[in-house]
Amino acid sequence: MPKLFLLQVLFLVSGILHAQTITTFHEPFYVDPERDAKVKRLAPMLEQWYRDHARLHHFPGYAFGVVLDGRLILSGSGGYSNLAEKTAATPATLFRIASMSKSFTTCAILQLRDQGRLTLDDPLTMYIPAMKGMKLTEDGPDLTLRHCMNHLAGFPEDNPWGDRQLADTEEELLEMVRQGISFSNTPGIHYEYSNLGFALLGFVIRKVTGLSYDAYIRKEILLPLGMAETVYEYRQVPPEKLARGYRYREGKWEVEPLLADGIYGAMGGMISSVEQFSRYLAFHAQAWPERNGPDEQPLRRSTLREMHTPQAFIGLNTAFALPTGKRLTVSTAYAYGLNWMRDQEGRTSVGHSGGLPGFGSNWRFLPEYGLGVIFLANATYAPTSSLNVAVLDTLVKLAGLAPRAVPVSPVLAQRQAQLLACLPSWENLEVDVFAENFFPDYPLSDLKRESSTLFAKVGKILHVSPMQPENQLRGHCLLTGERGILKLRFTLSPEIPARIQEYHLTEVPTR
Repeated sequence: MPKLFLLQVLFLVSGILHAQTITTFHEPFYVDPERDAKVKRLAPMLEQWYRDHARLHHFPGYAFGVVLDGRLILSGSGGYSNLAEKTAATPATLFRIASMSKSFTTCAILQLRDQGRLTLDDPLTMYIPAMKGMKLTEDGPDLTLRHCMNHLAGFPEDNPWGDRQLADTEEELLEMVRQGISFSNTPGIHYEYSNLGFALLGFVIRKVTGLSYDAYIRKEILLPLGMAETVYEYRQVPPEKLARGYRYREGKWEVEPLLADGIYGAMGGMISSVEQFSRYLAFHAQAWPERNGPDEQPLRRSTLREMHTPQAFIGLNTAFALPTGKRLTVSTAYAYGLNWMRDQEGRTSVGHSGGLPGFGSNWRFLPEYGLGVIFLANATYAPTSSLNVAVLDTLVKLAGLAPRAVPVSPVLAQRQAQLLACLPSWENLEVDVFAENFFPDYPLSDLKRESSTLFAKVGKILHVSPMQPENQLRGHCLLTGERGILKLRFTLSPEIPARIQEYHLTEVPTR
């Protein structure tokens, strides 16, 4: 059996190594017509879901989109962007996306950090001297850019108040600072959502670059991404393309006045469409997985992945309710201008909601799956988040989407072949394959006894699966026998060459 095993493994490994040269490891995205087709088949269901949700929550108009592997493959809309003119909403309609704007501001700050023009731990007093000495307690730390980026600044939650400051000028912001700021917490300790913090970041962009935050973001992020129609000032949008905002009160719609672009637009003033924003979602999604190759986007892939990493814990919800009736246990955190969530099924998603008088929005994507959704509506604080989570959950299941494969590293594939060549007898040992801890931790007599028992139970091995990597130095494969399946999992050491330090051989339960 060892010789047969070795031949099987060498064949599999040669296939894995060949495939690695054509996987997404070297390309931002891959196009898989089967994945596309599986999602597109669900279009009627998705259209019905969004239509029913809009009707239930009294949205005058809405638009949605599904992005897969870097492309907007599905989009739809309903209702009106302008009730008075009876203008139909479309995926090209430009909605104010509210706090979905925040990650553009943190993109700008991180881009300037990468250029060496600032650091995230710069105190705000470097840019706004009037803040000197502003603290809740004397023992509190200096307020930094990082604190503002992840809502740890100690400012009070200010959604209702901040939403009405959108058109304030820089001078009005500075005058408020000069009069003093009320703190609710000491910086760096408690997560509390602050629009003020993002307005201050917008001012920092001006101080560092000489350009207003919106001019800088347009020049350095929007235009390079092909988002020329995305703006902050509503008067720059052709009326027939602009969604007007509404509030539903006592059975009828009331128009919400549109606020002009001001310094608080850094927290929530952007105006974009499903078609435009899909480019931004694709920009974030292409950061995954980690790989070699060209890195020519407005922000480095490593910086985007940093943006997607939790910075401030928000909470654990054991009964997150989806419109489908399903409940999920989810853990949430805030990253840099983005919300991070991991559910009970181990799936991580990143995105952000938005809400202003007249508008509600959400985008969210699954980095491992290359799948994202966008939902924009023109109703005050329109609830859009939970439906997007439900859509992602359903698409993964009904379309049978698997995470985009992490390429098998050459050393992981090599160790798989060498380890399998030892099994089941443990007689063809190449000692250099194993780390120095291996045999003290896994005595050879125990390994032989375990292997003999398990292989006898499952019978002749008929198939060895390709390696399923968890990362570059850890993974597993399945050994299918006549009467059962074994799972072989191992981890390599940090030395060069990496050697096997941990090993598990278990039977896979079958129903």
